[in-house]
Amino acid sequence: MKRFTSGLLIILCILGTSFSLKSQVKNEDVLLTIGNQNITIGDFMAIYKKNNPKGNNLDKTNLNDYLDLFINFKLKVKEAEDLGLDTLTSFRTELNGYRDQLAKPYFIDESTINRLVSEAYDREHFDIRASHIFLRLRPDALPEDTLAVYGKILKVRERLMNGESFEKLVAEFSEDPSSKDQDATKTRPMMKGNHGDLGYFSTFDMVYPFETAAFNTLVGQVSKIVRTDYGYHLIKVTDKKDAMGKVTVAHIFKMLPKEASHNDSVMIKRKIDSVYRKLMAGANWDEIVKQFSDDKGSAAKGGLLPEFGVNRMVPEFIVAIYKLKNDGDISEPLITPYGWHIIKLIKRKGTGTFDDEKTDLKAKVNKDSRAQLAKDAVYAKIKEEYGFKEFQDAKKDFYKVVTDSIFTGKWDPSLAKDLKNPLLKIGQMTINQPDFTQYIATKQKKRDRINLQFLIDQMYRDFLNESLIKYENSHLETKYPEFRALMEEYKDGILLFDLTDQKVWSKAVKDTVGLKDFYDKNKNNYMWDKRVEASIFTLKDPKKAQKVKNFIKQGLAYQDILKEMNTDSVKVLTIESGKFSKKDNIFIDEVDWVPGISNDFKSDSSLVFVNITKILNPEPKALNESRGLITADYQNFLEKIWIGYLRHKYPVTIHKDILEQIK
Repeated sequence: MKRFTSGLLIILCILGTSFSLKSQVKNEDVLLTIGNQNITIGDFMAIYKKNNPKGNNLDKTNLNDYLDLFINFKLKVKEAEDLGLDTLTSFRTELNGYRDQLAKPYFIDESTINRLVSEAYDREHFDIRASHIFLRLRPDALPEDTLAVYGKILKVRERLMNGESFEKLVAEFSEDPSSKDQDATKTRPMMKGNHGDLGYFSTFDMVYPFETAAFNTLVGQVSKIVRTDYGYHLIKVTDKKDAMGKVTVAHIFKMLPKEASHNDSVMIKRKIDSVYRKLMAGANWDEIVKQFSDDKGSAAKGGLLPEFGVNRMVPEFIVAIYKLKNDGDISEPLITPYGWHIIKLIKRKGTGTFDDEKTDLKAKVNKDSRAQLAKDAVYAKIKEEYGFKEFQDAKKDFYKVVTDSIFTGKWDPSLAKDLKNPLLKIGQMTINQPDFTQYIATKQKKRDRINLQFLIDQMYRDFLNESLIKYENSHLETKYPEFRALMEEYKDGILLFDLTDQKVWSKAVKDTVGLKDFYDKNKNNYMWDKRVEASIFTLKDPKKAQKVKNFIKQGLAYQDILKEMNTDSVKVLTIESGKFSKKDNIFIDEVDWVPGISNDFKSDSSLVFVNITKILNPEPKALNESRGLITADYQNFLEKIWIGYLRHKYPVTIHKDILEQIK
C-alpha cells in the first residue's frame, strides 16, 4: 500500500494545480497525441477532477502549466508500458491486490447494512426477557428429519395456543439442558433448571433469527416457530424494559452451602439482613465488604465487578440493578441460585446517539451472521440484472458421484467424468458440471462427517455465489466508470513509482560518481554564510568562571580544562564546540563576532560565556555537509534530462483547436 501511496502522491504533486473547466468539448475529443497514443478530454478531465474537487477557476497560465505537467506524467506512464513494466508478475500481483480491495464495496449492499445498523440501534434501547422451548436439529439434517422435528414443534405450539402452560411444555419437550435440574459434580453444586428462562438479553446477545423473533413478539405472547442453526424454538417474551446499558457494580455476597438446611438458610438470611442494616446506618461499604463478603476475589477491591451487560448475570441480579437509579444506590438483599447479594451501583453507561454508536454497530453487523443478508441482496441483484438460470437436475447428478471419501479429502473427481451438462447460466456465461467438479476437488479437505447431500448443497451454494461475484467482478470496469478511472489511477501510480524509482530516486542515491560530478559543477549553489569557530562554556558555579578563563588564556586544552574543573561525582563545567551560523545558538547570536572571550550570560542558575577562535568567510558546503539537498537537486536534474529524452522519443502533439475551447 505504501508503494501505491507514493505513486499516487507523485500524480497528485504533478497535477496539483487547481482550476475549473467550462467548455463545449466532448469527452471523446482528442486533446493530445503522445507518440501513437491519443489522450482524450475525458482522460484529461478524470485526473483534473481528482485534483480539483473545489472547482477553482482556470486561466490560460494555469492551464498551460497544468497541461505541461500532465504531459510529463503521461510520458512517464507510456514509457513504463512500452518497457513492459505492466506485464511483470510483480506488477500484476500488486495491482490485483489493490483491485480486490477496491472491488469489495461493490459486493456489499450498503442499504441492507444501513438498515441492519438502524435496526440494531433501535433494539439496543430495550432489554428482552424470554423463555423458550427448544427442539434440537442439526443444520445438515435430512429433509425427512427436518419435517419430523418441525411437525413435533408445530404440535407443541398448537397445545400452547389451546391454553396449556408454557412451563409444563418446557418440562415435557424442551431439549435445552439448562431448562432441567442438573446433578451436582465435583466442581459445582446441583444446579436448578431455568424452566426455559433465558434471562435478559438485547441485540447481538442471541443469534439473529432468535433475536428478531423475540423483538417482534409482544410481552406475554409466544412467537411463531423459529429456525436457527441449532434447531427449532418457540419463544415466550416475559418482559421488556428500557435498556440497562453497561453497568459497573460492587456486591457483598453470602454463599449458600451445597447442602444447606432450612436453619442454615435462615441464619444466612439474618446475617445478610444485618449487613444491610449496617449499611443503611452509614457503615463504610469497603469495610463491610472485606468483613462479610464470601466473594474473596472482589472483596479486596470493595466488591467491584468488571463492567457487564444485561445478558451476563442471572435475571434476579439484573432485576435488582434495574431498580438502582443513581450511582451509589444500594439494593436490598436479594437471592440468586448462588446465594445472597447486596448490590451497589457504581456507574451506568447508557446508549449513545446514533452518530456515536453507528461505527461500532456497523462493525458488529459486519461480523455477525446478519451480514449475510447484505451479501444475499447482492446475489439477488446480480441474478436479476443478468438473467440468471440454474439447472437443478444437473446439481442432483453430484449426489450420485460424490462419495464419503470427500470427508477425508480424498474424493476422486474422475468419478464425475461423465457429467458434462450445463449447471448455471449468468448473463452470457454458461457454467458446466465439470466446473463444479473442479471446484469440489479443489475445496475438499478433512472435515467432520455430516449429511453428504447437505455438504454438496452447501458447496454448490458457495460455488454459485462465487460464480455470481466473479461474473459481476469481470464487469466492474465497464459498468462503473468511476471504478475504471480509479483502477487506471492505481495502475499509473504503481508504474510511475517503479519507473521513477529506477530512473531518478534510487539512481540519484546509488550513482555516487554522478552525484559528485553534479556537486562539483554546482557547488557554489550550496554556500555556507559567514560562520565562526567557537566554544560555549556553561558553569554551574559562577565563582569559578575566572579560573576557566585563565586556563583558556594560558592555552590549556579544553579536555584538560574539563579534567581540572570536574570530578567523577560533580560536573561543574560543560563545553560545546563547533562551527556556528547565525540562528544556530542564542549565545553565539548575542556576542560580537570577533575572536576572544565574550561577556558572561546568566542561564537559569548557570553562567555562560563564549570563546570565538576563528571567523569563517562564506564558502561552499562539502558534499557530506548538504548531501540531502544536493541529492534532491540531482534527482530534479535527472528527471529534467529524462523528460527531455521522453519528449524526443514520443513526439507530443497538442490539438490546439480543442485546447482553445477550454476556457
